[in-house]
Amino acid sequence: MKIYQKKWESAVPAPLDQVWDFFSRPDNLARITPKKMGFEMLTDLDGRQMYPGMFVKHRVRPIAGIPLLWTSEITHIREGQYFIDEQRSGPYALWHHEHHFEADGTQATIMKDILHYAMPFGVVGRIAHILFVERMIAQIFSHRETVIHDLF
Repeated sequence: MKIYQKKWESAVPAPLDQVWDFFSRPDNLARITPKKMGFEMLTDLDGRQMYPGMFVKHRVRPIAGIPLLWTSEITHIREGQYFIDEQRSGPYALWHHEHHFEADGTQATIMKDILHYAMPFGVVGRIAHILFVERMIAQIFSHRETVIHDLF
């Protein structure tokens, strides 16, 4: 299984406590996901903050409107610093996403993402990665950065 790694870093023009509050509420995931992904939250979270062991279930439609169920677990949290979500079931063979946050001393927050993922289906999955998955992931994170800057 080939494991891919991607990293992103951006400065969010808001204090750490505001940025952390936004990202620590999984309900906000729909706000930062491109509309074309057809994202639907299936877990009733009622605005609650995440906690280690929380399971979040949603549906996405990334390819030709075909629905895919995705369940993530919040596996680690250090309040105001980082959290990790891992796919428990879904479209990837592996999905491990670290979200890091730090104040930059100027009322802005540095947000860093480290993503490790692997495709299912061996050679077919690697070809799909080359043809569209890698580009789709880049577009999702680019969209997220634009939305975050608009929100803050």
